[in-house]
Amino acid sequence: MSKKNTNTKEKKADYQPDNEKNQNQKKAQAKGFQYKKNAKHSFKQRNGSAKKYRKPVNETPVRIAFLGGLNEVGKNMTLYEYKDEMFLVDCGLAFPDPDMLGVDLVIPDFSYVEKNADKIKGIIITHGHEDHIGGLAYLLKTVNVPVYGTKLTIGLIQGKLKEHGILSSAKLNEVAPGDVVNFNEFSVEMIHVNHSIPDAIALAIKCGAGTIIQTGDFKIDSTPIDGGMIDLSRFAQLGDEGVLALLSDSTNAERPGYTESERKVGESFDVLFRKAGKSRIIVATFASNIHRVQQIINVAASLGRKVAIMGRSLENVVNISAQLGYLNIPDNVLINADLINKYPADSLVIITTGSQGEPMSALSRMAFSDHRKVEICPNDYVIISATPIPGNEKTVGRVVNELLKLGAEVIYEKMYDVHVSGHACQEELKLIMGLVKPRYFIPVHGEQKHLRKHAMLAEGMGIPTENIFIADNGYVAEMTSSSIKSAAPVPAGRIFVDGYGVGDVGSVVLRDRKHLGQDGIIVVTASLDYETGQLIAGPEVVSRGFVYVKEAEELIEQARKIAEKSLENCYYSNISDINAIKGKLRDAVSHFVYEQTKRSPMILPIIMEV
Repeated sequence: MSKKNTNTKEKKADYQPDNEKNQNQKKAQAKGFQYKKNAKHSFKQRNGSAKKYRKPVNETPVRIAFLGGLNEVGKNMTLYEYKDEMFLVDCGLAFPDPDMLGVDLVIPDFSYVEKNADKIKGIIITHGHEDHIGGLAYLLKTVNVPVYGTKLTIGLIQGKLKEHGILSSAKLNEVAPGDVVNFNEFSVEMIHVNHSIPDAIALAIKCGAGTIIQTGDFKIDSTPIDGGMIDLSRFAQLGDEGVLALLSDSTNAERPGYTESERKVGESFDVLFRKAGKSRIIVATFASNIHRVQQIINVAASLGRKVAIMGRSLENVVNISAQLGYLNIPDNVLINADLINKYPADSLVIITTGSQGEPMSALSRMAFSDHRKVEICPNDYVIISATPIPGNEKTVGRVVNELLKLGAEVIYEKMYDVHVSGHACQEELKLIMGLVKPRYFIPVHGEQKHLRKHAMLAEGMGIPTENIFIADNGYVAEMTSSSIKSAAPVPAGRIFVDGYGVGDVGSVVLRDRKHLGQDGIIVVTASLDYETGQLIAGPEVVSRGFVYVKEAEELIEQARKIAEKSLENCYYSNISDINAIKGKLRDAVSHFVYEQTKRSPMILPIIMEV
């Protein structure tokens, strides 16, 4: 791990660790609030009568620009602005939709951030999931601002920045729950929350306009694997002090009740592993779900089984987590994936990626007999420890079907309690609202149906409809103690990453790829005399993805004659502009092909002037 960046001349933000808490408290008091790191709040303070929201003296509005994460699942990114200062929260990615052919990743549009680079004091990351850190390497290549995150989050970020070759130039700062990062106008406090990855935090953001709480991804787990329950008392104290706005995770806003504890999954693993008997056990889970991996290792060790890790992303996360102390792996339990064939089936557990049916994941390659190290057989007991993300149901179903065809027994979805969510359900969301008592409420992190349902929960909690702001990417919420309104929107589109290309694939390219994928292509080549425009050679017609040429020779020959006639007509009509000739040729061939086949392949004319 690289050392923390402590060069205060390089960054304007001022982060003070615990040994400077006295100075930190003075600065906090100067900004109009009091906070001691890891302070214990008295019972009387937390449970006293609800205090009326106190208007700050300064009525300068605070602006929140949503650059990603709304009306979608992924690429979360939020920008806060007060006076002439800005800072960012999270910088994630999203995985491409099925119609985004050839696209590897989708990241937020950074143009508004780049335009205001001189105002941005830093970026605070709430936790280490891809939808919150995946776009960071692409941002830091253009806007190298200080990054703040908890120990595990920074560790995962370091791995990504190293892959991109920018780790040495990054300004990474490690923080912990209870710490405060002070910018000039903003002060940001880290609050511990539970999620499906350790070291997740919520943020209490304070400025002259008031206090804003952004929960990040969270749930309320009374028996968390890492032993640290969400800091509800701090949320309650902030609520008593007065909260201007709450931005809360909406992912599970449609689900009633409470989210189950992660320990429930461990109990299910114990039952299922014993039920597996002498079978080889294969468990697919999210690479970042370290708590899940820990429980799998614990149960495997208790039954005397060895554990092998499959999948590059999972291997990276396990290595980093073990090095930082977030994974406790007993001696002689973990084995190299290359050695699995040297152990009997009843002494093995394989943890793998591919719980969402991703085509290139380890589990998918196993299912389609394309994995170099693992061959699925009837003695395999496969547990898919995840619920399909909306839109992934078909791909997961295909993998399950292929595994079953190979004779494996497959445990998936709701067959047993092999997965619990990392996001709060309705009663937990309402509890946070009740503790925080915000003046304004903004549901974030989710599709429109999630945001709307969360807004309805807020209304049920007594927050006036006019104080609820449902945003979209590009929206800007402008708030003072007396009003919340929508300001002028900012750029917040999608940037496609295709291989090494960032942003060079746009809607036109995707449309062409879709056209090619659906209808194929016909290439028409010809040579014309440069001086006269007379046809010298060709035309030749080549088809790909349209018809099988050997079975459609007559159609291709007719298309060639139509192309020849079109070129001759251009010659006799004295049309010499090469683009006009291509247009006439394209129209003629396209019209003929559609009449004959009722299909519309892409027509690509190539004219060479000799």
